[in-house]
Amino acid sequence: MPDVLLSKKNALGDFLRARRAELRPAEVGLPNSLNARRVPGLRREEVAQLAGISSDYYNRLEQGRIVPSISVLTAIARSLRLDNDQTVYLRHLVQGKSLCSEPRPQLTVGPQTARLVALLSPVAVVVFGRSLDVLGWNSVAAELLGNFSACPLNERNFIRMAFLDPDVRSRLVDWNVSGRQCVTYLRMDVARYPDDARLSALVNELSAESADFRLWWTSQQVSLPSYGQKRILHPKEGLLTLDWQMLGCPENPEQMIYVMSAPIDSPVAKIMSKWQAR
Repeated sequence: MPDVLLSKKNALGDFLRARRAELRPAEVGLPNSLNARRVPGLRREEVAQLAGISSDYYNRLEQGRIVPSISVLTAIARSLRLDNDQTVYLRHLVQGKSLCSEPRPQLTVGPQTARLVALLSPVAVVVFGRSLDVLGWNSVAAELLGNFSACPLNERNFIRMAFLDPDVRSRLVDWNVSGRQCVTYLRMDVARYPDDARLSALVNELSAESADFRLWWTSQQVSLPSYGQKRILHPKEGLLTLDWQMLGCPENPEQMIYVMSAPIDSPVAKIMSKWQAR
């Protein structure tokens, strides 16, 4: 199995090629060419035209031979119709090396956050670190998502567990949604911290062990949803539908607080209350 991260040498070019392949000339106001296209999507010279830069400059950019300015990145993002998450990712690909000297944060939860996790009821709470490392959780979260404490500390990463732990994987009913979301969170962190050896090892392990991961990783999709709905198949309680939110952690900007809840007095909330009381 080839090392997926070898492509990070020109991750910017990989991403730009994937995005322009998704667009058609008519979508960006260009006339359809009379000549047959060898590949789908926009040509390099068409992106250059839309961004107001020379074709040679754009070619060298895709080849990873130059570092563009913020103004050029903004013009390219606009030309490729990138959304906010994709634009942030594009900038991380260029600026990520400025972050590589930052040490990986301590895998601990601050006292205020730990107290919040313990007191919130009846909701499931997980504190995630970089690349969804599982740093803290309450009893409801363990009932819904799996027994985190049984997982070795160096493997206690939710993305890894979702793809490689059969119990966790079986609980995620909408796998195409949940799995893809995990991949996009990881892709964003790899762009921000390209020299983080632990992230590289995680991507390589998942690419070797999971066909789904390999497919979704190479698709170059980027999206960071912060709320939604998730269906969990609990081994005893059956199918449970919950709302979820990803919140920032005031004590540590590297951490996120993941909350899953159900309407008060709903059957799901009553089940969660029972778990909280244990």
